[in-house]
Amino acid sequence: MINCSCSESNFVLSFPMIPCFELWLDIALQRRQSCGEAYRNQIMATNSNTLRVGVVGYGHLGQFLVNKLLEAGAGLGLVLGFVWNRNPSKLVGSVPAELILQDLSSFAKRRCDVIVEVCHPQIVRDFGLKFLSEAHFMKLRQASLQHGRTLYVPSGALWGGQDIQRMNDSGTLKALFIRMSKHPSCFRLTGDVLSDWTEGEGRRVLLRGSVADLCPLAPNNVNTMAAAAVAAGKLGFTGVQGEIVSDTALKDFHVVEVEVTGPDGFSVHTVRRNPAKLGAVTGSATYNSFWNSLLICRGHGGRVYLC
Repeated sequence: MINCSCSESNFVLSFPMIPCFELWLDIALQRRQSCGEAYRNQIMATNSNTLRVGVVGYGHLGQFLVNKLLEAGAGLGLVLGFVWNRNPSKLVGSVPAELILQDLSSFAKRRCDVIVEVCHPQIVRDFGLKFLSEAHFMKLRQASLQHGRTLYVPSGALWGGQDIQRMNDSGTLKALFIRMSKHPSCFRLTGDVLSDWTEGEGRRVLLRGSVADLCPLAPNNVNTMAAAAVAAGKLGFTGVQGEIVSDTALKDFHVVEVEVTGPDGFSVHTVRRNPAKLGAVTGSATYNSFWNSLLICRGHGGRVYLC
């Protein structure tokens, strides 16, 4: 799920390199339509150990997850319970009709165990608490303890997230900084901070500050930062620092740098180069990262779990 806003209750979930993702998806959708009856039989045959998954949102990431659930879910103990999208017409012909949820407020009737949100941050604000009261939600903190559910925060493009979480829990995490560098066409920023970019201009630091300040300025590009701020709960969104960099040289990659500081001079600096097409908000490797996160959503009992 990144779509992410500035509140501590909004983050999302996050897959390997897929060079021809669009072509691969088109072929998979054709296969799915030809085997709709077989999938309906799979649903009827599922047992109590099967995890029912609801997917909220059907952009590139939502399509990827839905396809994986329909094609490979049954063998992994996962079954698709519903798909909802703000524009339901986008689902027609791609998703079996019985799995299309027209009204998101009726999601509880589908009795899903895990709900994956991969759409606009406003959906989390409007439905996050309701989702967590009925199912484990890959996103929201306080309600997880109240309802005995688990808030799953996919690591997405964040490298070493669980290590950060362990340092946070042990009290040894002193500082955390994340820099996200992309080609300017890959950013979806509010305001006009990048409206004047020109090809060949090179590197430009667009924004720098706390993750709390950056999230509302780049709501579609800060999932990694938000996941880091969740992992570093004691520092929080105001304590974790970030930087957003436009670089016209990055035509084939997104670059994520993470700097972790601990006690007595301890530090770790990682650099992750994620293959990405020009204009793509999400890097190629992030898709399978999300899918792998979903595979471990088996209920961890009233806690926040970075996956």
